[in-house]
Amino acid sequence: MKCRFCAANLDLVFADLGSSPPSNAYLDSAALRAPERWYPLRVLVCRECWLVQTEDMAGADELFSAEYAYFSGFSASWLAHCEHYAERMTERFGLDASSLVVEIAANDGSLLRYFQARGIPCFGVEPTASTAAAARALGIAIEQEFFGAEFARRLAGQGRSADLMAANNVLAHVPDINDFVRGFALLLKPGGVATFEFPHLLRLVAGNQFDTIYHEHFSYLSLTAVERLFAANGLQVFDVEELPTHGGSLRVYVQRSDTAPRQRTAAVDELSARERDAGMTDAGFYGSFQQAAEKVKNDFLAFLIEARRRGETVAAYGAAAKGNTLLNFAGVRSDLLAFVVDRNPAKQGKFLPGSRIPIVTEDELRRRQPDYVVILPWNLAPELQIQLAYCRSWGARFVTAVPALALQ
Repeated sequence: MKCRFCAANLDLVFADLGSSPPSNAYLDSAALRAPERWYPLRVLVCRECWLVQTEDMAGADELFSAEYAYFSGFSASWLAHCEHYAERMTERFGLDASSLVVEIAANDGSLLRYFQARGIPCFGVEPTASTAAAARALGIAIEQEFFGAEFARRLAGQGRSADLMAANNVLAHVPDINDFVRGFALLLKPGGVATFEFPHLLRLVAGNQFDTIYHEHFSYLSLTAVERLFAANGLQVFDVEELPTHGGSLRVYVQRSDTAPRQRTAAVDELSARERDAGMTDAGFYGSFQQAAEKVKNDFLAFLIEARRRGETVAAYGAAAKGNTLLNFAGVRSDLLAFVVDRNPAKQGKFLPGSRIPIVTEDELRRRQPDYVVILPWNLAPELQIQLAYCRSWGARFVTAVPALALQ
């Protein structure tokens, strides 16, 4: 395999999590009677540009199908994050009724609804039919297509160039990363700004967040890697912020290289230096991650087996993609984890890919009263423990597996 950014040969392995089906390919009852398609889940590192990337196995059309079941609006903390983003960007860049905001991978409209409420014209680009329909139900205009350079040229030709482009948690999901980023340089106005949010590879390694590895994530990103990526495709980084979302993320601010009206902030150079000091431009930085992931897997599996031996029941909350990575890497099935609860109606009544554990409503949690509730989206654990506080009334304990097994 060659690097999807710089085309260098790849030979440095970051993680090998065995194999699994796509993490958002939830199964209905009929699908239980058919075979699933599993793919190797291996991540490699480019020694030239330091882009960390999943080995090419599954295509984007299979991973992001019409029935894609991730809807961002079911998280209260994410909605608060979106509202704050809209407020900050409006103030910082002087957005008003004469501006145009474009969100790439708009999902269910969770972000654009806050620009719409401020009277700022906006539209989203979203390729998956299920989430696009949810956004349109909020009155948000959606272009249902995969974003890239050709599509950006078409939009710009229609007079739809952007003052602000938002790309939250999508850069990692793009197979042709050069074409995708080039589209931003083509669609931005000369003085426009684009922001990209993505989980920070430095935090991923420090926090042993191996469960954020799945086929839908084609890349795992550092400031070091994305600066090179943006520069090669007509964009210039001028600011960066560190965020608590998704276990630790970056928000990178970019502008067109040919206009570049804004000065580079000290934060960019400071974070670049911190990544270098951590060893992110040296192969040794990536060498111990596999062992740390295997320890989490083994500890979690041992906990489930011991609970079963004691006659205790274990359920889970949050049918999240990261949970599917953990469960399939550990080989967990419904004999060890009885069911998973999720508030998303698009997932209820279905089964997790690979493990085939049933996804149920929250009523089932109250009815069956398990001894343990594993919070699979551990990044939302504080929010969910408050939401599920009633479970303590029957003595249930909350469990997280990442970055290390913890019972509360």
